[in-house]
Amino acid sequence: MRDAPPDPSDSEGPDEPRGSLQPTSPRVLTVWGLVGLVGGWLFHAYADRQMTAAPVVSWAQPLALFFVAAILGATAWATWRVVHVHRRRLLPHQAVNRLVLARACAYVGVLVAGGYLGYALSWLGVSAELAEQRAVRSLISAIAGACVVATALLLERACRVRKDENAA
Repeated sequence: MRDAPPDPSDSEGPDEPRGSLQPTSPRVLTVWGLVGLVGGWLFHAYADRQMTAAPVVSWAQPLALFFVAAILGATAWATWRVVHVHRRRLLPHQAVNRLVLARACAYVGVLVAGGYLGYALSWLGVSAELAEQRAVRSLISAIAGACVVATALLLERACRVRKDENAA
């Protein structure tokens, strides 16, 4: 006896793909942060040996990161209001774009934050002319990178819908 083909109107059928994304893993963020930390620390050693002078961190770097964090925060707020306050659904391409943006910014943000933190830590105890300036501005840049990560995770969270809303 043959099985009847699945009814296309049956949304619970086995052929219906039911995908879901898991939240950004803290483990992956930790690994990328450690990679950035080691990279920032090693960059100082590389710059001392291969360059005429180690780069100075200007105020443009942390300001740019804070600007990105502000944009992500505004997008997270707008997304949260649409999805959770007004109870409307995002168009599929909008949801995917925002999730991809959030995930990419979280990964890059933690890598950058770790890199600046490693660079800042590498200047502690060094008696170079601009060591303190490099350490302080790198630390502020690391904080700005952490703000990018936090707002990216907020954007990812804002895109979540409850299971009962998903079925509607």
